[in-house]
Amino acid sequence: MADYQEKDLQKFLKNVDEITSLIQEMNSDDPVVQEKAVLETEKRLQFMEQDREEDECRTTVNRTVISPPQAPAKNADEISSEFSSVWRELTCTTFILIALKEKGNEAFGKGDYETAISCYSEGLEKLKDMKVLYTNRAQAYIKLGDYRKALTDCDWALKCDEKCTKAYFHMGKAHLALKNYSESRECYQKILEINPQLQTQVKGYLNQVDLREKADLQEKEAQDLLDSGKDTAVTTKNLLETLSKPDQIPLFYAGGIEILTEMMKDCAERTLFRTHNGFSIISDNEVIRRCLSTAGKDAVEETVCVSVLRLWQAVCSENEENQRLLVMHPTRGQLLPALLASRVPTIQEQSLALLLQLAQTENGRGLIISHLDLTRLLEALVSFLDFSEKKANSAMALLTDLALEERFHVWFQASLPGALPALAAVLKRDPRVTSTSALCQCIAILGNLSAEPAARRQLFASEEFGDACLGLMAKCEEDMDLFREVMYTLLGLMMNLCLQPSLVSEVWAMEVSRKCLSLLNSPDGGILTRAAGVLSRTLSSSLTIVEEALRAGVVKKMIKFLKAGGQTASRYAIKILAICTNSYHEAREEVIRLDKKLSVLMQLLGSEDEILVGNAALCLGNCMEVPLVASSLLTTDIVQVLLRLAGGDAQKTAVQLNAGIALGKLCTAEPRFAALLRELHGMEILNSTMKHVDRS
Repeated sequence: MADYQEKDLQKFLKNVDEITSLIQEMNSDDPVVQEKAVLETEKRLQFMEQDREEDECRTTVNRTVISPPQAPAKNADEISSEFSSVWRELTCTTFILIALKEKGNEAFGKGDYETAISCYSEGLEKLKDMKVLYTNRAQAYIKLGDYRKALTDCDWALKCDEKCTKAYFHMGKAHLALKNYSESRECYQKILEINPQLQTQVKGYLNQVDLREKADLQEKEAQDLLDSGKDTAVTTKNLLETLSKPDQIPLFYAGGIEILTEMMKDCAERTLFRTHNGFSIISDNEVIRRCLSTAGKDAVEETVCVSVLRLWQAVCSENEENQRLLVMHPTRGQLLPALLASRVPTIQEQSLALLLQLAQTENGRGLIISHLDLTRLLEALVSFLDFSEKKANSAMALLTDLALEERFHVWFQASLPGALPALAAVLKRDPRVTSTSALCQCIAILGNLSAEPAARRQLFASEEFGDACLGLMAKCEEDMDLFREVMYTLLGLMMNLCLQPSLVSEVWAMEVSRKCLSLLNSPDGGILTRAAGVLSRTLSSSLTIVEEALRAGVVKKMIKFLKAGGQTASRYAIKILAICTNSYHEAREEVIRLDKKLSVLMQLLGSEDEILVGNAALCLGNCMEVPLVASSLLTTDIVQVLLRLAGGDAQKTAVQLNAGIALGKLCTAEPRFAALLRELHGMEILNSTMKHVDRS
């Protein structure tokens, strides 16, 4: 074979591999991969047109092909030409498929599922092994309730790719709708086998299957009870029929609802309420709906509203399916936060009781977080701080339950700007007229939520929130005996706010630091510790703050902390000393004066707490700059201790780095330590350690 033919053939074979790869990528579920493949395809088309024109020119000028007329043989040029034709056809088809998929997706997004199915079907007529068209069409079939066809499409998608998790997801959903609970579970379990990282999602899917199967069983048992003629079952059915009468006076409905509520004693009656359209009968009734939306205008409307809330509590007790139908319904879901914000005490109480009942289970909390207006709910809950201690504590108990959920944290970070006014208002409250325990609980919730970096950034972006913190500190300082618990909780919030010193403005940090310096005189150990904790995070914001702290005697107080012991207090104290001695010679001299043999710092170097050790080594190194201090340590094993830390395998590289720096300062100040370091082969250890630290 001629060189040019061999070259063309190799080029052809290479193109086959590349095309196969591109088609697979264009068939990917990942839109990024898909888009990249389309762009690459466009480039290849342009290059191929150029190559084809060059090949035609080269064939005409350089060679003549002679073939027997009875059996024409194909040379490499003809093969390449045929391939180019196939390639263009395949590429054109792929573009059409992608366009059809996008058109189908657009129709799906608008709720036009028939058009979406038509687009996906047209695409599948052109290419049978495009799994994304099968899974998308299956999803559209599910929306239309055609679960059998959805299952068929999922089967075809799995023939294209046996590890297609989307196919198993839609298949699980279709089986669930058909009440094939075992098959549905198997589909979701298969997702977990393919991708263990989807464990959280799979857990949610499996929970849905369990709840639906449980609801199905309840409905069968309830129907059996009704068929048996049991009085309570028949009465429930008859009461619902009576309440479905339109245009009666409000008290007629209130009386019927009260009787119905008394009937909801066990699971069967609660299920019969659901299966006989109890939720719709109540919430779709025009008279009842008017009473719910205008609650508080008169005593009769209030009575109806309270009766409905008590009924919902009764039917939702230990009945997850009823809870789902109540919360996921758009109208009822919007109604719950609105009723909670009502100015009528009885309506507030019953709304709160209902939400507290829902929040007792993970499923109920999930329903609240996923389907209610959480900004409005949060505003309503914090408004309870102005009510009686019992109401306020109940509201904060509900908020605490919700705030423990990861989904609430996600919502909080995404919706924080809208919730900030309500949160700042919490801190602006006068602790003298607010429930102390409820206020502390609310501030503690804010403290936990502010531990998230994204939340911290947004809170610091609000000048109002920062000023509210300072304002509440000032109010608590007026009577520390009375507001000690509020101050303690507030300091916890501020410690989390200051976890990233770079976010803290110098002006705000200075105000906070001054208040914390004042609190260091408190006789309360908890207040002392937290004030030191805040100070350890604001002190580095400005040298002016450090100067004020030194004048306030902070070094003496921190040495006292360290001598008293206690891991948490010691962490804050040694960090404050490290900051002070790093900035001012006067601080180093005072440490030496108060800890003449540096025994306190030496003791900290033996701690198992790496934060303590790292800051102690830093502080010790700073103190080596005071004349004669290094010489006073000649009789100690300071070199061995620091060398062990510098060459150790601490998780925090600051331990190794600070110990190495302290050794360097020690040897510079006292040459006899340098000789000892050489004897211990310390330089080799330090060189090795510093390389490791640099790489980190």
